Amino acid sequence: MNRNTIAALDIGSSKVCCIIAHVMKDKRLKIVGYGYNASNGIKNGVITDINQATISVCNAVEDAEQKANERIDSVILNVSGSKTSSLLQNTSVALKKNRPVTVEDINKLIAKGTNKVNAGGNNEIIHCAATTYKIDHGEDIKDPLNIYGEELSVNILLGMYPSSLYRNLSSVVEASHLDIGNKVLTAYASGLACMVDDEREYGATIVDIGGGTTSIATFKNGFPIAFSTLPVGGINITRDITQGLTTSFAHAEDLKIRSGCAFGVSQDEYENINVYPLGEEDDSSIRQMHRSDLIKIIAPRVEEMFELINKKLDAHGLKGQQNHRVVLTGGCSQLPGIRAVANLILDKQVRLGGPRNIIGAPEHLNNNPIFSTALGMLLFEINNMERKPKKTITRPAGEGGKISKIFNWLRQNS
Repeated sequence: MNRNTIAALDIGSSKVCCIIAHVMKDKRLKIVGYGYNASNGIKNGVITDINQATISVCNAVEDAEQKANERIDSVILNVSGSKTSSLLQNTSVALKKNRPVTVEDINKLIAKGTNKVNAGGNNEIIHCAATTYKIDHGEDIKDPLNIYGEELSVNILLGMYPSSLYRNLSSVVEASHLDIGNKVLTAYASGLACMVDDEREYGATIVDIGGGTTSIATFKNGFPIAFSTLPVGGINITRDITQGLTTSFAHAEDLKIRSGCAFGVSQDEYENINVYPLGEEDDSSIRQMHRSDLIKIIAPRVEEMFELINKKLDAHGLKGQQNHRVVLTGGCSQLPGIRAVANLILDKQVRLGGPRNIIGAPEHLNNNPIFSTALGMLLFEINNMERKPKKTITRPAGEGGKISKIFNWLRQNS
């Protein structure tokens, strides 16, 4: 059976995840391997320690390769962090009279628009995509072919990331002995995985609340029309708990997952939780506190996050649009009560979303918001794949595996 092999590498603030898939003839995905682990050397989506980040990537890739029994040498890379930005540029061309729009007209328009692109010398262009067309400044059109008019125009969306930060990210990937075959902004990938077609068509926004960053993309007519990010996420909540209850980060994370909520109710005053003081892990040192004490720490941070998200939505041109749909995903979207808080502060229709467009994904990956970006990256690749399949070497994954990768990298960089 002929097959293409593709691999997604999601480098996040809280985890690094690699998923390997085969693309079948009907463009369905067959997940053959995946690996993930806690990330080190990454903060708010930005590389802070090349050594630690490289080891995190090697660990995740090797785990995926072992499950797939296949080696990879190229990945689709996600780009996140609070410095991502977008710019919508418009360009137009005159049409010949008494003749409908042709493929040549569209190609000429795209070429002109691409030549006009100016992202600034300090930015790496992650996306440069035609979104919607117009004939004679009329309604939005997805495909102008064979339509008559005098002028054809198009909006071109640029997704950008600071060049210096991207160089650090690509250095980590290259140090892991991998090539970057394609790249995609986090929110774009998550939108492909979590949104239904009608949401992307008629207008909706994906809000991916990760560990250290919140990534946002608004879609319309099937395409993203704006990107933005915030340097806040679930890790901020965990740190607040650590400081507020004077406990370890690991225990604070566990408390958030087991007993946390985005808002409090009266019965929380009567429910107790066990808290280990910082530096003390034996049961004799446990302090009992009301669950309400924990939620009083969590709730203000969640409210602040959605106030910041609301400002980004206003910048996307969505102020006052109560019927606009917002889809929450990412690990932090699993916090109980978060949808209700989002509904109240954003004043929009909000639902929770996990990857739902992946046929053949393992059960614990499918519909799990933690893996929205990684699975969406695979969808991005197959929907844009007009190239030859990546080279793969089918051999035992232990050969030239994780330990040798890390050793070789450290030896070359010591």
